[in-house]
Amino acid sequence: MRVEMESLLPTAGALLVDTSRDNRVGEFRGTAGLYWSLRPVGGGRTWEVEPRHVRPALPIEQLRARTARANARSRGEVL
Repeated sequence: MRVEMESLLPTAGALLVDTSRDNRVGEFRGTAGLYWSLRPVGGGRTWEVEPRHVRPALPIEQLRARTARANARSRGEVL
């Protein structure tokens, strides 16, 4: 039985942790060849990472990322 690759992908916007970059949290944006594209939660430049270096963000990591985004937005740094 063959599993389609699309069924293994996170949904767009899912918060993931890049373990190859000091556990940096990013939003899943899609794929770029064999890599996954992540973007900082508060916006910014996307980066690519091998799927083997990615895990779902824990609830506390999700809260921290969303709080950081809200704080940046209140300072006018994020639209």
